[in-house]
Amino acid sequence: MPDVPHPDQPMYAIGVVSRLVELHPQTLRRYEELGLVTPARRSGRRLYSQRDVDRLLQIVRLTEELGVNLAGVEVILRLRDRLSALQAENESMRTELEAMMARLHWRAGSDQ
Repeated sequence: MPDVPHPDQPMYAIGVVSRLVELHPQTLRRYEELGLVTPARRSGRRLYSQRDVDRLLQIVRLTEELGVNLAGVEVILRLRDRLSALQAENESMRTELEAMMARLHWRAGSDQ
């Protein structure tokens, strides 16, 4: 079974991504200038990860299907990123709380 690459692994050249998301390479460069996507750089070449491709597909959907302008896309993506970070933090805190509760429960049981 082949290894599945990590979603953040840079692996696609701009020409490949351009075809995948059906955007001109210059549009991809513009999105990078605006900070909407940040491909990795290797030997001066842009390499996009699967996460970058997914983000570009979100941008395409927001702009073409929903008519959101790029300033709106930037706000939406920033809010989505923040929401994801807060959800991860919440899950981490939940796991920590459950571990603390288990330790307290174990201590309470051993004190009897």
